[in-house]
Amino acid sequence: QVQLVESGGGLVQPGGSLRLSCAASGRFFSIAGMGWYRQAPGKQRELVAAITGRGTTTYADSVKGRFTISRDNAQNTVYLQMNSLKPEDTAIYYCHAEVIDLILQQTDYWGRGTQVTVSS
Repeated sequence: QVQLVESGGGLVQPGGSLRLSCAASGRFFSIAGMGWYRQAPGKQRELVAAITGRGTTTYADSVKGRFTISRDNAQNTVYLQMNSLKPEDTAIYYCHAEVIDLILQQTDYWGRGTQVTVSS
């Protein structure tokens, strides 16, 4: 069984920064794409940023220029550096990973989520 464990959420003032981390553990062959999604109260879950195994990145328009996604393949960890945070960034942030198991089948896994609150 694969687990994704997020860390780094919290309360920050507008204009501040946070860094989220998500580490994958368990038995698997490799991880293809990894990413971060978020869900604000009353809204649907949306993609924030994603990164392929080769490092190609994708960002939601709302976070371009403020957020940076990166990964450490050796540590099976994905990061989200969030700068210039705005109140509208407040949400639960979920880690996502496309895990290739030992028989080379791909399964999507999700973390439990970490709360990010931007407020003065």
